[in-house]
Amino acid sequence: MTAYVFRPMSDQEAREISWWSYDPPYDFYDATSDPDDLAELLDAERRREGSYYAAFDKRGSLVGFFQFERKGRIVEIGLGLRPDLTGRKLGLGFMLAGLEFARRHFSPTGFRLTVATFNERAILVYERAGFRRREVFTHRTNGGDYPFLLMTREA
Repeated sequence: MTAYVFRPMSDQEAREISWWSYDPPYDFYDATSDPDDLAELLDAERRREGSYYAAFDKRGSLVGFFQFERKGRIVEIGLGLRPDLTGRKLGLGFMLAGLEFARRHFSPTGFRLTVATFNERAILVYERAGFRRREVFTHRTNGGDYPFLLMTREA
């Protein structure tokens, strides 16, 4: 597994991530696609609360991020891999490194995440990381209502 270093996200890193642009249909995940998501990412106070972490490779390059939200003993996860690194079979190692970081720092009993149902590429990675499909629900984002999948796994 590739080693990653996680640290609380800085303003500069948040700004850099906010400009990441994914190829269609994954441009759905561009931070600029939803003003509320963008505002949250750029909110320094929220980052000071410790929920956003930047991820760096062994050379010190910013390669992605994780968002961890504690909900009792469960940690909800959001994540993103830098656009030029997607589709290169790095997702599973990145996800497992993030889960291990969260286990060490939050001591949860389980994890949950949501993903747009069209994103089968990510869903397969999450399943390989031990997540199971739970339910599909409608989520309002990016100016519309979209089907999302809830996935969970034990810590």
